[in-house]
Amino acid sequence: MAREFLVPPRVIWGKEALGASAEYIRRMGKKALIVTGPHVAALGGVEALQRELEKRGVSSSVFAGITGEPEDWMIDRGTEAYKKEACDFLIGFGGGSPLDSMKAIAVQAAGGKRAAEYYGKVIEEALPPMAAIPTTAGTGSETTQFTIITDTEKGIKMLLKGPCLMPDLAVLDPALSESAPPSVTAATGLDALTHAAEAYTSKKAQPLADTLALSAVKRIFAFLPEAYENPGNDKAREEMALAAFEAGAAFNNSSVTLIHGMSRPIGALFHVPHGVSNAMLLPDCFAYALGGACVRFADMARAAGLADSRDSDEEAAKNFLEGIRGLILHCRIPTLEEFGVDKERFFGSMEKMAEDALASGSPQNTRKSVDKDVILSLYRGLWE
Repeated sequence: MAREFLVPPRVIWGKEALGASAEYIRRMGKKALIVTGPHVAALGGVEALQRELEKRGVSSSVFAGITGEPEDWMIDRGTEAYKKEACDFLIGFGGGSPLDSMKAIAVQAAGGKRAAEYYGKVIEEALPPMAAIPTTAGTGSETTQFTIITDTEKGIKMLLKGPCLMPDLAVLDPALSESAPPSVTAATGLDALTHAAEAYTSKKAQPLADTLALSAVKRIFAFLPEAYENPGNDKAREEMALAAFEAGAAFNNSSVTLIHGMSRPIGALFHVPHGVSNAMLLPDCFAYALGGACVRFADMARAAGLADSRDSDEEAAKNFLEGIRGLILHCRIPTLEEFGVDKERFFGSMEKMAEDALASGSPQNTRKSVDKDVILSLYRGLWE
């Protein structure tokens, strides 16, 4: 069966990639809307990029209204700014939220419809050019055909998809992630691990994506602890930027599974950051999924140096789970209770959450049967 493999048409990576990207961004249009958040906008990177663009005759306007994981009203305001400022292309500058928001703003600006009207469809609009500049290493939004936006009226995270959402340019400058707090480094790094591991164990896995997924797993186990403990370690930052890109490309082409399906409702209803909710779910969800993909979990253990050829697949797979638990402990990921989620409200929301998780389609990619009862049991397990 023929398969498609999608990656951004141009990638610039490594030290000083931000400065090198200006010449390529120049070719994208005359005026950019730079989509970012208030914290990133205050750090100086956005202004540095604007200066480089100005030297090349490109003007820009900054929309710093992405104040958390993107919600529909933020996208509406960004779309208004894009039109008011008469922009003709977009730059996403920040973590996954600004990058996802950039894509949704592009869709609304081009199609004239709100994001919710595209939910459940393959988007085929002709979008303005987009450049994605991540300042965290994890979400992989710079290399995917997806964006996730919360529908605040329905209380769901909408997965919007279509090849047109792939950025035209991805800029991977590891120096941009050095200002990220350790908690963000941990959450985004574990998000990337989830992307890679779910892509590799998905029913939709394919060889090209498998290679990238295993490489990402290897890098993350080797370098996430160092990036978390020593933010100024250039080598660790570069390796994590590459791992995030690899993991993003892997799940862009092989999809995700149970964890992402269950994670999105937690984020939509309780505002737990996506990477954190993924990390909370990792041990139990993978323990459940292991029975349907033991060999693949064993492959990841060997790639990460958690097992070798002398270990049976069953032993290696269990080592992988233990390795994940160790990373989560090392990175001090909180439990739902420690994060401040109300247990009674959580249990009262579980029926909706399980239904929304199944409706997303992601759990069905797991190589083991998943139904509502399984998801409810796993949600309850987060409190045990």
